[in-house]
Amino acid sequence: MNPAFAPFHNRRQRLLDTLATRGGGVAIVPTAAEVTRNRDTHYPFRPDSYFHYLSGFPEPEAVLVLIADDNPRSLLFCRSKDMAREIWDGFRHGPEAAAEQFGFDAAFAIGELDAQLGTLLANQPAVFFALGHDAAWDTRLVALLNQVREQVRTGITAPTSIQDLHAVLDEMRLIKDSHEVLTMRRAAAITDVAHRRAMQTTRPGLHEYAVEAELLHAFRQGGAQSPAYPSIVASGPNACVLHYVSNDRRMADGDLLLIDAGCELDGYASDVTRTFPVNGRFSGPQRDVYQLVLAAQQAAIDATAPGVGWNEPHDRAVAVLVQGMLDLGLLRGSLDGLLESGDYRRFYMHRTGHWLGLDVHDAGDYKRNGDWRPLQEGMTLTVEPGCYIRPADDIPEAFWHIGIRIEDDALVTAGGCDILTANTPKTIDDIEALMRDARP
Repeated sequence: MNPAFAPFHNRRQRLLDTLATRGGGVAIVPTAAEVTRNRDTHYPFRPDSYFHYLSGFPEPEAVLVLIADDNPRSLLFCRSKDMAREIWDGFRHGPEAAAEQFGFDAAFAIGELDAQLGTLLANQPAVFFALGHDAAWDTRLVALLNQVREQVRTGITAPTSIQDLHAVLDEMRLIKDSHEVLTMRRAAAITDVAHRRAMQTTRPGLHEYAVEAELLHAFRQGGAQSPAYPSIVASGPNACVLHYVSNDRRMADGDLLLIDAGCELDGYASDVTRTFPVNGRFSGPQRDVYQLVLAAQQAAIDATAPGVGWNEPHDRAVAVLVQGMLDLGLLRGSLDGLLESGDYRRFYMHRTGHWLGLDVHDAGDYKRNGDWRPLQEGMTLTVEPGCYIRPADDIPEAFWHIGIRIEDDALVTAGGCDILTANTPKTIDDIEALMRDARP
């Protein structure tokens, strides 16, 4: 086995051990299907996150099967070696090389999958599978189970339960191992360069897509395979649209530009938001709201530590935001009253963070038995409060179209949290200095 794939082998072993404690059985993990974009052109292929987490195998048309019994083993089914197809589509490992390179106990041609599964499922107590994730695979699994059931008169028994494999894997994926943390640090470093480049090149008169192009350039130049999600490059009123992705407005002097963008490196996402003035100088109202959001983010970061309930950083950020909205005259009433009524949600309507990893909104529950789950060392999450002020009769015009979000990626550590994206400028002085120094 190539040592680079030892972390994936270790995860498979951990999963097999976990399945054994649940009575054993067979786990089936297909990769993602190739999807046609139009006519005979496909979208860029990306492996399924769960499949990648356990295998590291990059090719389409592949399925991982793990057998948790007295002879625990992991099997890969993949495309056969085909030199003619490689001329058109590129390199294929083939089963023999895949088993050797990635550390599987055995590998077979994908065309053998159904026949082999019919044998592998026989006399097993359970199937671990993600029902409802892929309708075609749901149908396929039922057909395979029925084939095994048809052999009952020969003395063969079929699995009597189908258990949710994703529920097991989600708990594993919540705690990042050292290999994952290293990859996420590298993704954060690439994303830092991209955001700095965006700040340095932004000017009044440019279109948002020109800045997006700078982000994409930095992602690929840094070695990332793609953006982790469609980049949000939102100027002026667009900054008050949470998931704005058109990125086609011409930026004007006096606008703020909100950029929510991160790269994907070896399957792992970074997720960073910075907001800055298009002309390089914050106006008075922009500065006031920005400082408020920055203070709210710091309150949430300070509350991010092992043993703290998931919702505590959000609650800390909201309290700071609401008090600041009162101080700025955006809200009226008392802090406690506004927190109870939720009237602040006209300016802050989303949560302060989410899990981060192989998926931008990564796997894992936020509550357990009805209670917010406590943070644990090794969890990775975003910290991203914001404030979005649309025009309204009761809002001073100087605040209209101010949309600000500040987002960083945090790794929970023994003593608190480590901000993976801390190098990306976010204080007013640092942002203005970077943009000023970039001007001719």
